[in-house]
Amino acid sequence: MGRLQPADHAFAGPVTPDVDPPEPWPPGALRTEAPAVDQDVAAAVQRTAAAVLAECVAESARHDPRFSDEVARRVADFTLLGGKRMRPRLLWWAMRACGGAETEAALRLGVSLELIQTCALVQDDVMDRSRTRRGRPAVHIALAEQAGLAASSGAGAAFGASAAVLAGDLALVWADDTVADTDLPPARRRQVRTLWRAMRGEMVAGQYLDLRGQTGGAASAASALRTACLKSALYSVERPVALGTALAGADEWTTDALCSASRYAGVAFQLRDDLLGVFGDPAVTGKPSGDDIREGKQTYLLAVARTCADAADDHRALAVLDHAVGNPDLDEDGLARVRAVLESTGARTLVEDKAERLGERAARRLAQAVDLDARAGDRLLSLLHTVAGRRAAAPPSGSGTPREPSPGGEPPPTLTMVEGGRAQ
Repeated sequence: MGRLQPADHAFAGPVTPDVDPPEPWPPGALRTEAPAVDQDVAAAVQRTAAAVLAECVAESARHDPRFSDEVARRVADFTLLGGKRMRPRLLWWAMRACGGAETEAALRLGVSLELIQTCALVQDDVMDRSRTRRGRPAVHIALAEQAGLAASSGAGAAFGASAAVLAGDLALVWADDTVADTDLPPARRRQVRTLWRAMRGEMVAGQYLDLRGQTGGAASAASALRTACLKSALYSVERPVALGTALAGADEWTTDALCSASRYAGVAFQLRDDLLGVFGDPAVTGKPSGDDIREGKQTYLLAVARTCADAADDHRALAVLDHAVGNPDLDEDGLARVRAVLESTGARTLVEDKAERLGERAARRLAQAVDLDARAGDRLLSLLHTVAGRRAAAPPSGSGTPREPSPGGEPPPTLTMVEGGRAQ
């Protein structure tokens, strides 16, 4: 398989339109019809986010002007200025593929997904003690400096971390409020709330497992994949797709096909993200290379490397990993030795191959969904290819074909299936 390129980081970097650029809209025109949004989903989400967040910041000013200026505006700016809007785009094209056109609801839920991502990133950077995010100072660093404190001092670090936790909480509150204020028919509202509650719980559980893994020795490949599934596959890919199918009122068969396809793609994304954490270009990822190693994250990549080194009785490779993983003072030479071990044990190639196979499974599973809108289905498949880090996309072959009595030997992936060994 080809080597992973930095551009494969699907959730970061500049946003490109979903189709050819549309004709300019007249000044002040309100264009919320679904076909108009189809032209550039990310831009439509951005406009909706700007409106929603302006209301949120205005409300915060009624609580306290300083809080609004120093915290609420920073949360709004962080949300508006970064990311590729991949989660809202997955939601949108899942809805459109299933024939839905709940435009305002989909855009508002897309903003909610961006806000819960803000919460996750802000608090993740505190937990990981990361100094940068999206090429800029992390929120806890910026908050400390804004208060006139050196972020590296004891007082600055304590204040920045505490204030950033509150900023993350505020983003989560805004996300929940936006969902609650979205107008939906009662049945679909219940579906959306059920999915939203599940997604929040999965995100927190995955983050905790990630944090817990840094405290107690090397993780198994199975436990590393479970963390990846909870932290990324469900929260970043499957649940946004499920929200889209719920808005469209899709049937159970179609929902299962789209959700299982997105879970495969989501796990592939996390595996490639782990690779980028070690081999990626900081200018593209927005974070220093090697931070996952220094923080002691027990990724699937490291688990595979240890398994391969154990099988080969490669004690030197194991010693390199034991010394480096969780060492906050690891320098560039030490990181280079870790990269060499990941190459020499075959771990890098094995993980890249697994991510590719998961991407292929995502495409096959999506092809089993019938009665999808062809154009929107193609867009959804293209997004799943992007998430999984695959370069080529073929249109789903199942669209418009008779429904099969069984999913052709490709059952929806469970946590056990995704974790289950190299054959996956």
